[in-house]
Amino acid sequence: ADLEPIVLEGPEPGGQLTLTTEVENYLGFPEGVGGMELIQRGKEQAQRFGAEFVHGAVERAALEERPFALELSNGDTLETQALIVATGASARWVGAENEDELMGYGLSTCATCDGAFHRGDDVLVIGGGDSAMEEALFLAKFADSVTVVHRRDELRASDIMARRARDHDQIEFRWNTELLEIHGSRDDGVTGATLVSHPDGRPKEKLDSGEDVEHEDVDVGGIFYGVGHVPNTTFLEDTAVDLDDEGYLQTLEGMTTETAVDGVFGAGDVMDPDYRQAVTAAGTGSMAALDAESWLEEQAVESEAAVAVEADD
Repeated sequence: ADLEPIVLEGPEPGGQLTLTTEVENYLGFPEGVGGMELIQRGKEQAQRFGAEFVHGAVERAALEERPFALELSNGDTLETQALIVATGASARWVGAENEDELMGYGLSTCATCDGAFHRGDDVLVIGGGDSAMEEALFLAKFADSVTVVHRRDELRASDIMARRARDHDQIEFRWNTELLEIHGSRDDGVTGATLVSHPDGRPKEKLDSGEDVEHEDVDVGGIFYGVGHVPNTTFLEDTAVDLDDEGYLQTLEGMTTETAVDGVFGAGDVMDPDYRQAVTAAGTGSMAALDAESWLEEQAVESEAAVAVEADD
């Protein structure tokens, strides 16, 4: 729309897609596409139409008046007439040994993204809330067995989600147990894991304090973290943009990406705790671009009208 958009890439350009080796449910790629390749191709497409990419993260946003002022982590301040927040969400990790090396190679934070790769495998799901139950139930469609590993002896999940998982024949539970180490390599993928357990729960805390815990090595072909996501909205906490209790950006009611602050729009996982797919993020990104363009046009018309009134006076 000839608006000269600037894209602040943040500390992790590409976000969660960079942790995925293969994306098989993105429109237009029937054979699948690598997460990094999809990001790079999208970037090149945006640049072709005039988008400028800048390395930087927003530390603080002053949204009380326009132009908005964005204070960046490098000390610079960027001014803008409109702002699309598409900062995504970061999956919580559990701190197991080798998780950095094996994320995307059999270790995943998204069952709907990677579950189909584990047909016939034995897999672990780490967590005890609704996210973990959703992951386990989805994986049960593909995996030979699903074991939910939870550090306590009761779930945090809602009653209905807990009941669905408990009643499923292919889902088992390991109580008072945590993931300590992941076995495997990038060539072979995940091949197993070391679990620790303690009758009183939270065994890694017990291990750190010097207490005896039980160690067990298990053979698995995949591990899924289901301990939730954290939306990247810290820089909006002191603004008038509405955030929910989990920190997700709230858009106005209806089919819109508008927020409580005129000229600020939300797109992708930062405002979507439910679907969390690349294709839905791209869809809301398109919506936000159109909403921002329409809003800026309205501002220009209002400004021209105000100038005309002053001239008449």
